[in-house]
Amino acid sequence: MAFLLIVTIIIGCYLGLIYFIENRKRYWAKRGVPFEPMDIPFVTKTKVRRAGFLTMKDNYTFHKRLGRKYFGSFSFLKPVFQVADPDLVRNVLTKDFNNFMDRGMYYDEKHDPMSGQLFNLEGQKWKNLRAKLTPTFTSGKMKMMFQTLLDCGMPMVDRLEVLYNRNDAIEIKEIVACFTTDVIGSCAFGLECNSFKSETEVAPFRAAGKNFFGMNKLRFIRIMLIQFFPKFCKMIHLPMFEKSLTNFYFDVVKDTVKFREENNISRNDFMQLLIELKNNKDMLGGLNIGEIAAQAFIFFLAGFETSSTLMHFAFYELTQYPEIQDKLREEILQTMKENDGKLTYDSVMGMKYMGQVLDETLRKYPPVPTLLRQCVIDYKLPNSDFTLEAGTKVEIPVYALQHDPEFYPDPDKFDPERFTEENKAKRHPYVYIPFGEGPRICIGLRFGLMQSRVGLALILSRYRVKLHSKTITPIGISPTSFLMSSNNTIWLELEKL
Repeated sequence: MAFLLIVTIIIGCYLGLIYFIENRKRYWAKRGVPFEPMDIPFVTKTKVRRAGFLTMKDNYTFHKRLGRKYFGSFSFLKPVFQVADPDLVRNVLTKDFNNFMDRGMYYDEKHDPMSGQLFNLEGQKWKNLRAKLTPTFTSGKMKMMFQTLLDCGMPMVDRLEVLYNRNDAIEIKEIVACFTTDVIGSCAFGLECNSFKSETEVAPFRAAGKNFFGMNKLRFIRIMLIQFFPKFCKMIHLPMFEKSLTNFYFDVVKDTVKFREENNISRNDFMQLLIELKNNKDMLGGLNIGEIAAQAFIFFLAGFETSSTLMHFAFYELTQYPEIQDKLREEILQTMKENDGKLTYDSVMGMKYMGQVLDETLRKYPPVPTLLRQCVIDYKLPNSDFTLEAGTKVEIPVYALQHDPEFYPDPDKFDPERFTEENKAKRHPYVYIPFGEGPRICIGLRFGLMQSRVGLALILSRYRVKLHSKTITPIGISPTSFLMSSNNTIWLELEKL
């Protein structure tokens, strides 16, 4: 009798699961929305070892050719709304922002304080914190940090000189990542990271950064659990990151705050603003040390990786188009000549062709190829009978939009002329969104572009860069990295001017 009961329960659960899956498969069909079918194991079909945003680009192209402005897909068993029209992108990111305020990211401030970052936070708490952190990135504040950037660039210049004299191949991603680690470490934590101190030992901050963006089986499983079963993960208090990693940053922040407060030290940096928010109870009710650590954590991780990725892709393209490299170098050297051989904040930020080169690099290689939003209030699509339900994930295919030949003819070609003021004015503004757009646009984008400009100027004013024979081409795109990353290492050969 007991055996029959157990068998009956198992069969009932199995049939119930099958019914649920089959019903979920019809989610978009029942709403009259074209969609990519759910496939075993309950995810939209993808090619093995291929970055998901490349598959999204294929789907975008297919549905757009059929005149569709949006379509549905599935992530595991969850329906996902895919946007395929610039006007609808503008609605989601800006015009109807209140309907799509959140990213729908996993965080658990109580049991995993480091996950409570500005990037993840939602609703009013996000609004309040965003308003208080924005002053860190004004032109005036960045101008005060500019000398720090130059100071952090000198060890990079010295290391390149050593490698050049030895005729070594240059692993450019590692070089510029050490530079941006030192910059962000100084501006966010007020610490000297000394990433270039040793050629044989990796500095602690650099090691932590590499660890965060690395991938292993356990981390992959953790990410999948968090993505597909967020409520269960919160119930068991599964942290977003390994304790060893978060403890490193938490201890650094705790010690830095303690040292500054005990010694009455004040600096013009990100950490100082966080300390002021902590001590001013009228501002957000005062931040606790965990909240301070979370903001410093994401500023460091996002700041060093996105800028180093941008620079290393820029150097790669400049090796492929020597005439573009020469034109950029001419602008750099002319600007330095007009400023007594120096780089200044105003001169660096005023380099127009430099801006075009970086914009085109960001077009081809957007750091975040897909933007995520979550519908928080039921949303009736314009000129449609369809209403998007609250709680539905929304994906905006940045990479697909920025490689659409309708907006960028011959999209695989690297052409900075696409970003002259005249050509930009001809395009829809929401087909170039490498940092997002609207109220949730990347808060540190200007800082990131500033350090990228400085990094390129310091190197190109001294060397001509060529692709080393060690580089395997085509470089390809990594299928597992959090951010846009090359699949093969880019090695450079330097030629001193």
